[in-house]
Amino acid sequence: MSNCCHGHSHGGGSGGHEHSHGPSDASDAENFRGQEFNLYLKIEMDSLTCLNESEEGSGKNVFRAYEDRLDRSKFVSSDVDEELLFNIPFQGTVKLKGLLIIGGERETHPNKMRLFKNRPNMSFDDSRAKADQEIDVHVDQDGFIEYKPIVARFSDVHHLSIHFPSNHGNADNTEVFYIGLKGDYMEAYRHEVTIAAYEARANPADHKTSSLNQVNHFVS
Repeated sequence: MSNCCHGHSHGGGSGGHEHSHGPSDASDAENFRGQEFNLYLKIEMDSLTCLNESEEGSGKNVFRAYEDRLDRSKFVSSDVDEELLFNIPFQGTVKLKGLLIIGGERETHPNKMRLFKNRPNMSFDDSRAKADQEIDVHVDQDGFIEYKPIVARFSDVHHLSIHFPSNHGNADNTEVFYIGLKGDYMEAYRHEVTIAAYEARANPADHKTSSLNQVNHFVS
């Protein structure tokens, strides 16, 4: 199942009303899509890993602003074979709604991605398990094709793993230039908040003296 949506389409309104799009409309659409695909800002980049990358740390470079998606100087290439595995921790909880994948030339472009939810620090051995969703990936040099995850299945994601097992040309290496992530984000409920709330509550054991004094005050 491909689970992809090709760009944006506009249907005519009632009565067959049609309208044209000028430069400002195109610019507005580009800006809007850039705002949609901004989950890269919510990734714990220091903890993100890409297994089998040929250059250490290069996997992090594919997560960037939508308007920089066509920058061909930033990419990751697989090393000993065609597989790549991204382990992506988020700062909070995400409802994943869409992905964009820009790969290399046809023979090095991924042809499939396998999504795993909330399985931190996955290895290639771990990736042999059944994925939460598998999506066929088409050759896309512009980030035009949007892939749709099953939202109900990816509604409470704090860690996402993306496995690219192969490419379109049976090449020895796979290249990825950009991964765009779209969805809703919710801040993590951190342990420090719980501690602060606990400490803010009065502990009777800490206030025995003042409580007794208060009772004596009312009796007198």
